[in-house]
Amino acid sequence: MARTLLAIYPRADNRYDEMLDDGGRVREHWRKLFVHLDAVAPDTMRQRLEFVDRRIQENGVAYNIHAGPQGEDRPWALDPLPLILPADEWKVLAGAVAQRARLLNAILADLYGPQTLLAEGLLPPALVYGQHGFLWPCVGIRPPGDIFLHNYAVDLARSPDGQWWVIADRTQAPSGAGYALENRLIVSRVFPELFRDMKVQHLASFFRDQQESLEHWSPADPGERPFIVLLTPGPYNETYFEHAYLARYLGYPLVEGQDLTVRGDTVYLKTLTGLKRVHAILRRQDDDYCDPLELRGDSALGIPGLLMAVRAGRVLVANALGSGLLGSGALMGFLPAIARRLLGEALSMPSVATWWCGEKPAQEFALGHLDDLVIKPAYPTQRFEPVFGRELQGAARAEMIRRIEARPHAYVAQELVNLSQAPTWSRDHERRLLARSVGLRAYAVATPRGYQVMPGGLSRVAGSAQAMVISMQRGGASKDTWVLADGVVDTFSLLKPVLGKSDLVRSGNNLSSRVVESLFWFGRYTERFDDTARLLRVALSRLVDAGREPTPELASVVELCVFAGIVAAEKAAEKGADEGAKEGAKEGDAAAGVPVETRLTQAIFDSEADDSLAAAIRRLIWSASHVRERLSVDHWHSLNRLQRTLQSGKARSSELGETLAFLDQVLLVSSSLTGFSMDNMTRDNGWRFLVVGRRIERLSFLSRTLGATLHQFLSQEGRGLEWLLELTDSIITYRSRYSRRPELLAALDLVVFDESNPHSVMFQVQVILRYLERLGKELGEIPPGALAREAESFSQFDLGLFQSAPEPACAALADQLARLAMAAHELSDQLGMRFFTHVDAVTHQTLAI
Repeated sequence: MARTLLAIYPRADNRYDEMLDDGGRVREHWRKLFVHLDAVAPDTMRQRLEFVDRRIQENGVAYNIHAGPQGEDRPWALDPLPLILPADEWKVLAGAVAQRARLLNAILADLYGPQTLLAEGLLPPALVYGQHGFLWPCVGIRPPGDIFLHNYAVDLARSPDGQWWVIADRTQAPSGAGYALENRLIVSRVFPELFRDMKVQHLASFFRDQQESLEHWSPADPGERPFIVLLTPGPYNETYFEHAYLARYLGYPLVEGQDLTVRGDTVYLKTLTGLKRVHAILRRQDDDYCDPLELRGDSALGIPGLLMAVRAGRVLVANALGSGLLGSGALMGFLPAIARRLLGEALSMPSVATWWCGEKPAQEFALGHLDDLVIKPAYPTQRFEPVFGRELQGAARAEMIRRIEARPHAYVAQELVNLSQAPTWSRDHERRLLARSVGLRAYAVATPRGYQVMPGGLSRVAGSAQAMVISMQRGGASKDTWVLADGVVDTFSLLKPVLGKSDLVRSGNNLSSRVVESLFWFGRYTERFDDTARLLRVALSRLVDAGREPTPELASVVELCVFAGIVAAEKAAEKGADEGAKEGAKEGDAAAGVPVETRLTQAIFDSEADDSLAAAIRRLIWSASHVRERLSVDHWHSLNRLQRTLQSGKARSSELGETLAFLDQVLLVSSSLTGFSMDNMTRDNGWRFLVVGRRIERLSFLSRTLGATLHQFLSQEGRGLEWLLELTDSIITYRSRYSRRPELLAALDLVVFDESNPHSVMFQVQVILRYLERLGKELGEIPPGALAREAESFSQFDLGLFQSAPEPACAALADQLARLAMAAHELSDQLGMRFFTHVDAVTHQTLAI
């Protein structure tokens, strides 16, 4: 028989063990899980670990690690063993969390209202007015139901005697509830029988309470159903996955600040069909970024005029703006007296002992007992990591003391608590339990029945045995939290077991303008990087074929690259060339300027050049990140491959052959992206705008390129056209039709007028007009304007002129192509004004309530 897992489980005498009692026996509420783990085969646990990792990868669960070398996303870390809490203990704990939420809500109501706490000396004015978290524009605003704190989270830790203590309050935009839900969905499938037999309480009722409370306090007009959105700072936020996840689970549109606008003290969502009124905003954005007009002028994430709508009572913001004020750890020492004053009750759960150094006695105590304390920032807007006093020696210790004495109000000293430990399953051993420090983030939501506490929460474990701080940003992991029921388990779920006819959805009716605009530009940037890569490949292949010698064809292509802004003009490139290299060059070489090879290489790999291939790829990936939830896994595999290909190509850019092979790989990725867009994406209006964006970009590129080529043909005789057919991916079609050297008339017919050629000018025009007609049927008429007029002119163009008067014909066609390129740009602007910014004067109806 295998030895028990306890034989090598590390116990600690100076901290509480969640699984074992003081005698080393497994606690009663852990017994079923431990017995199961002790008997399970190593292969079974390995399969379970693989299941956890696979689900996290498949679901795209990620967390942005700011402390990483590049701030990169990494998969969410989840230990399959839950933290288990018995029903009787949880009942006390939940009551204390609910009481604390009531207290903090009452404090916010007072500080932004009568301010009796300041008048009576229960809070130092410097602690409130001295931090950026107090928002003066919010003073006097009373939210519906006097609820400032709709969502509350609190970080809890257990001391060596088993007592729960509050480590930090999260009052601004508490994060983690979505991760807790995802942890539950995964771990409950790892141990399905145990989850059922141990009668673990479900989480869905907590999120139902959140839905119902937001609807209850939303300022909707009679007979109007509240429309609620979830506001995110965007995909670069470290918890963006959670924002998208909760939005889907709760059924709320995920929006950014630019998706919303304020008109007449009312907030609207900009959708393709017009402006739709928003009644409530569940925000995941910091207070001061929410309104650039009144809070933070440099914010590009907020909604101008939001505070005016809040004052007018036309929108509910949860949590109320200004609630981040109570995230200050300095308040903890004042809460017991405030609880007695505002609630008439003693504080049920103590905070960890805290001294705000802004008070002289507290400062003196902190400096005198530095070895036993942790130094933290007093205000949430400060950015520095906790400092352990016992680790400070010599100059570092003297510097910390100097800083505290210079700005005492900016520092808080807290008692150093030895956190409890819980078992985690070792991934490096076949069968072993490890002990890691653990903390619990609990959640409460305001309802008309009072604050309701999630029966569980987000348990976080340290990344190593020596770690003194639990931080997801520094390699920590998470656990599911199992709260056991003492009766029947509530099996309510927000997920419908069976979908009915009324639940069927075929397209998004509330597509935000930002999402559609991002898809539109994703299409344009996809085409732009493809066109850039093709043009540079044509130039580089001519350079390789000519053995680096100048030829008329090479000169034509390079001149076209310069005209398109992709390759620097010779003198401009010479100015930007390395001065050291120029000094060492021969006089003849210097006179000739920077070699074409160097200029082409720069146009491919120089990410600082606005129109380089590297810059086009960067813009493509940027636009894709804003519609990540609408792109398939295959899309992202191709985009990731594109980034890796760019890096590896840059490393080998000294060889022309390697660079040419890199361009071939890039165009293969481009083809795969096109295939995924055409084959994997639902044909809704967002997809149609993607296609229109791509066709507008190709039309513009073709019109400008062909126009410049016609001018070249007029001024420079004897230059071939085969490269032009390669650029437009039409060389095979031309050869199959004519079996002869490319001639101007036949080439122009193929790449300008032939509506059956997907790379011709007229093909792009016809596709755009067809999709505009389809969009017009659903969104209202979209006048094609100049594009339709120019298309009509092309249908009347006499190709016979190229036989009788080629020079006037070239000039006339070049002028028409220039007008067509201008029409494409005008159409792009028109679509943006009407559907993305909603300020186009020709819009028939902008308010769709």
